[in-house]
Amino acid sequence: MSMTSTVRSISPEDLLKDTHKGYTVMSTMAPAADGKVTGLLAATFTPFTAQGEVNLSVIGPYVDYLTEKQGIKGIFVNGTTGESMSLSVAERKLLAEEWCQRAKGRMDNVIIHAGCMSLKDSQDLARHAADIGADGIAVISPSFFKPRTAESLRKFLQEVASAAPTLPFYYYEIPSLTGVNVPVRDVIEDIEKLIPSFRGVKFSGSDLLDLGQCVSYSQPRWSILYGVDEQLLAGLAMGANGAVGSTYNYIGRYVNQLISAFETGDLIRARTIQFKIQELLGYAIKLGFDLGVNKQLMAKVSGLFLGPPRLPVMPCSPAHAQLIAQKYHSIFV
Repeated sequence: MSMTSTVRSISPEDLLKDTHKGYTVMSTMAPAADGKVTGLLAATFTPFTAQGEVNLSVIGPYVDYLTEKQGIKGIFVNGTTGESMSLSVAERKLLAEEWCQRAKGRMDNVIIHAGCMSLKDSQDLARHAADIGADGIAVISPSFFKPRTAESLRKFLQEVASAAPTLPFYYYEIPSLTGVNVPVRDVIEDIEKLIPSFRGVKFSGSDLLDLGQCVSYSQPRWSILYGVDEQLLAGLAMGANGAVGSTYNYIGRYVNQLISAFETGDLIRARTIQFKIQELLGYAIKLGFDLGVNKQLMAKVSGLFLGPPRLPVMPCSPAHAQLIAQKYHSIFV
């Protein structure tokens, strides 16, 4: 990323002027020639029927929405946002197949999350991702029997990666949910000796010291993808190559503007957009922002029927969904 010294002021009217003209501003983080992942990836929601079954029929229109309305060219499938730990292995395979098929030729990157509590299930999903033509796999740490050291976590990741050795492999770190607080910098130490296909980290923690050390150690072909949407600008400033997040499903076009502003040195514009994202999420958090609320907000903004979340996550109350949707429209539309 190149930075210039240009800094200019921005009015609220200027903020959205590009989308008002009828087109979406794309990030200049174009895919690298060597396949390095950059830019935004939307962490996809899993569509369910009203009865709670996987609804594959929504995925085609979902891809249309992401590419045409949000300027999203990469997706992260079956992650936390996709409720992966509440899905069966068979369901995750069906979803991965459909996302890969529908996104083929339209998305630059389809990364499939293959992490499970069971090593054998993770290996099965990794092999399946390779078979269906995914662009990469990511693996989260087990969180019931937790690895206590970087060594044990690295060994688990190595065993999963070995099931699909030709696919780019990413470690997915999210300590707030796994309860695993092993520094990522320790995990990636000489990791290519164990996992030759290693290509980076989905860093969804808030420890900017650890993030910075990961960026400093990162190899040229790796991607450090930041996963805390409300403080993306901080991640970019630390050197993250791109981002994976749930809110990029419905505010991706504005975040593309944020990245473009950052890359050209327009920090006032980048901060203005980041602050607007924080305003929305701060409001939602006060109302109890969780996966159920987030999924319903995406449904309201996109017009897609995504169905309820799967228990134990509870559906969002209609009243809260309406309030957050109104806040979204007051900020971004």
